[in-house]
Amino acid sequence: MRGNVRRPTIKDVAERAAVSLKTVSRVINDEPSVQARTRDRVQQAIAELGYQPDPSARSLRSAQPYALGLVYDNPNPYYVIAVQNGVLSVCRETGYGLQIHPCDSSSPNLAQELIGLVRYSRLAGLVLAPPMSERHALVEELVAHGVRLVRIVSAASDPQDGSACVFVDDRDAAYDITEHLIQLGHARIGFLWGGKSHGSSWERYKGYEDALRDYGIALDPELVVEGDYSFDDGFRGARRLLALPRPPTAIFGSNDEIAAGVLAAAKSSGLNVPYDLSIAGFEDSPFSKQSWPALTTAKQATEEIARHAARRLLQEIREQPARKPLANEGFSPELVVRGSTAPPRPR
Repeated sequence: MRGNVRRPTIKDVAERAAVSLKTVSRVINDEPSVQARTRDRVQQAIAELGYQPDPSARSLRSAQPYALGLVYDNPNPYYVIAVQNGVLSVCRETGYGLQIHPCDSSSPNLAQELIGLVRYSRLAGLVLAPPMSERHALVEELVAHGVRLVRIVSAASDPQDGSACVFVDDRDAAYDITEHLIQLGHARIGFLWGGKSHGSSWERYKGYEDALRDYGIALDPELVVEGDYSFDDGFRGARRLLALPRPPTAIFGSNDEIAAGVLAAAKSSGLNVPYDLSIAGFEDSPFSKQSWPALTTAKQATEEIARHAARRLLQEIREQPARKPLANEGFSPELVVRGSTAPPRPR
């Protein structure tokens, strides 16, 4: 058996492409001063050798840092993993490192914590996930201290607030879910909130509220229960709704984890899903596919959203300050109808 294979170095690439070390460095750093034919030759040598730049070494050799930070505070592990995978894939494509930083979004010292993170870890910029991305005072303080950042936010349209973001139209998708339940014949539809510190919770509630209003159904406050983005809160919220004198015939959970908790509560109460109770979630996480019956939901391309956020951050880092501001990108989750929703059984 062969021993450990030596990893190719930048010197190996230079020799294979018959160029200087400085030229290879310019190609890796995507500098525009390299001729197209030379760039192609260096990139071919990189591909043939399987060379991968070391982000930490690049940062030490250069005045420019070559690592990004991902900052999040979210109880939903599936969301966090998808965001991490999306940002990491872009970092691997571009030779950047990634530092993942979970934090407490309610901390009064969060701005100082993140400014210190960027400085001491030599990060080129931050991808801010909700709910930090939706705290305007935090964002303004980070920008005032020269931190490059891109936010992932929930918004029905481009917020156009002067800060780079990727926005997700949760409101329209929540409207589609509620409309689907109404068109099946449901008039008493429960709604279980996610955490109110998340803009997505408010946007999903507004979509639910708008659909009821447009179809002439009065909003019943006793059908709306506050909670967090968790299975346990979905279970507790559903038990509370099902104990009402006039329980709902359908429940819309603000994410799939909540909806899975609703499904467990329905089965523990001896209800047949979807005929005794229809259930819908949001995000199209593994919870929605692994449940039985599978959950009607809104398919949110979380990993792709995170990829776009990372690419946008790299654009922000590379663009000259005098250039025209880049446009923010938007995503719209799509309704996915599965076996957890059906017309209500006549009573």
